[in-house]
Amino acid sequence: MRLRKLLTALALSAVGLALPPAAAAQASATTGKRVVVYYQTQFDNGSYVSPRALTDHATGVTDVIAGAIHLNDDGSVTLNDTSPDDPKFDQMWSDLSAMQGQGVHVLGMLGGAAVGSFQRLDTDFDTYYPKLKNVVSSHHLDGIDLDVEEQMSLPGVERVIDQLHSDFGAGFLVTLAPVATALNGGGNLSGFGYDALYRDRADAISWFNAQFYCGWGSLQNTGGYEGVIDHGVVPPSKVVAGTLTNAANCGSGYVPMDTLKSTVAGLSDEYPDFGGVAGWEYFNSDPGGTAAPWEWAADMSAAMAG
Repeated sequence: MRLRKLLTALALSAVGLALPPAAAAQASATTGKRVVVYYQTQFDNGSYVSPRALTDHATGVTDVIAGAIHLNDDGSVTLNDTSPDDPKFDQMWSDLSAMQGQGVHVLGMLGGAAVGSFQRLDTDFDTYYPKLKNVVSSHHLDGIDLDVEEQMSLPGVERVIDQLHSDFGAGFLVTLAPVATALNGGGNLSGFGYDALYRDRADAISWFNAQFYCGWGSLQNTGGYEGVIDHGVVPPSKVVAGTLTNAANCGSGYVPMDTLKSTVAGLSDEYPDFGGVAGWEYFNSDPGGTAAPWEWAADMSAAMAG
């Protein structure tokens, strides 16, 4: 059995190195282990940061989450600080579309540290939800990542999830990005309880990009992730381990690459249906840094392949 597993891992690793980018991404997807990349810094010191290197190289990336979308109190919608329809983003949307053609899912991240979007959806759904729907439709997104870091009611978030599937179909990806402790009965930033949400809407939630950093969990070893699974609510297939790609990307919780690879490899070995790994964020990802940020995804794919 161990020999068969080793041969399979070696075969997957060889596939990732030898196949063109689209095939490499598909090979990673078939293992059920996702390689998710958050893409929020689209411009670094005024220079455009293209995500295309993730498919130009055989990284195994499966999902790119572009953020952050905000529903503002003046009725506007922004991607970070600018309308998502602004010409400055034309090249970005073109690049992301090309990546979709290579088999990569492109999602939009809603919310995050800038609060307000979910409170507005909660209290004035009919005004603000159509604005979110328009962004999804206009830019042909494959899904939405709901990063609820503010107070929102359980019925409110369930209404958003239900309406997204009603408008875009059962195959539309709806993910959430709770802090890791929210999935093991601990601290939470979202107002509602994730145990209750999962029990109510398990089939409607594609997976969770759990934040194992900034004091809410750690990937220094496998224990934090195991705690979530041992809690007994969300299965490993729907828990993607979120991590920092660079020590500068949060106040605490960065795990050095060698340690991270060991943890990811251990989780992949322990859980055959391990959900995968997500990196915050793309533009300065170690080990390549701003010169070659795509290397992070390639290293994670290799770690999960054995």
